Amino acid sequence: MTMKQTFTLIATLVLAFTAPAFAADTEEGFVPLFNGQDLTGWKLRNPQGYASWSVKDGALVNDVSGGKHGTDLVTEKKFWNFTVRYEFMVPDGQNSGFYLRGRHEIQVLGDYKGGKPSKGSNGAIYGVKEPDVFASKPGNVWQTAEATIIGHKITVILNGKKIHDNFECKRPTGAEIDNKVTEPGPIFLQGDHGNVSFRNLRIKELPKE
Repeated sequence: MTMKQTFTLIATLVLAFTAPAFAADTEEGFVPLFNGQDLTGWKLRNPQGYASWSVKDGALVNDVSGGKHGTDLVTEKKFWNFTVRYEFMVPDGQNSGFYLRGRHEIQVLGDYKGGKPSKGSNGAIYGVKEPDVFASKPGNVWQTAEATIIGHKITVILNGKKIHDNFECKRPTGAEIDNKVTEPGPIFLQGDHGNVSFRNLRIKELPKE
C-alpha cells in the first residue's frame, strides 16, 4: 500500500467514526418529518386543489410556475411542544410559509435584496413580529431554520442567528388551519403563493409544560 493509499484509508476511517457521533450529539431525539422519497406522512390541505408538490432530489418542491394556484401540504400527525429543524430554498421574490401547529406562520420569503426585517420579511412571525435581525440568504442558497414552540412561546434561529426569543404568540397569524391555539396541530407548508423547496425536515417533541 502506498503512502497516499494509507492516508486515504485513515481519512475514511476517521470520517466513518466521527461523523455519526457528531450527528447523534446534535440531532438526539429528532425524527424525520419527510423521508426524502415520497409524501408519506403528509396530505394536501385541499385534496381537490392543484397538486403542486412533488419530491425531487430528496426535497419537497412546490411549483406554481405559470400562474398555477397551489395548495398547502400538511402533516398527518399533530404536535404540541416541539423543536423543528428544516432547510428551505426560496427564489428571490417568491413567498411561502412554515406553520407551527398549523396556526403560527414563520414567513418564508425570497427577500435577500430587501435587506431589512419587517413583520412580513423572511423569518417573521407573519404579521405579528419582525425578526430581531435580518438573516436572509440569496434565493439560490439553501437556508437553515430551527423553531421551538413551548406553550405559546416561540423561539426561532434562522441561518445561525436567533431572530425570535421566547416570543409569546397566542393567536393565529392568518391562513391558519383553525383557531384552536390551545390544542396540538400539524406542521404545514404554504403552497398557494410561490415556488419553494424544503428538505431535511425533522422534529423533536418536548414535554408538556
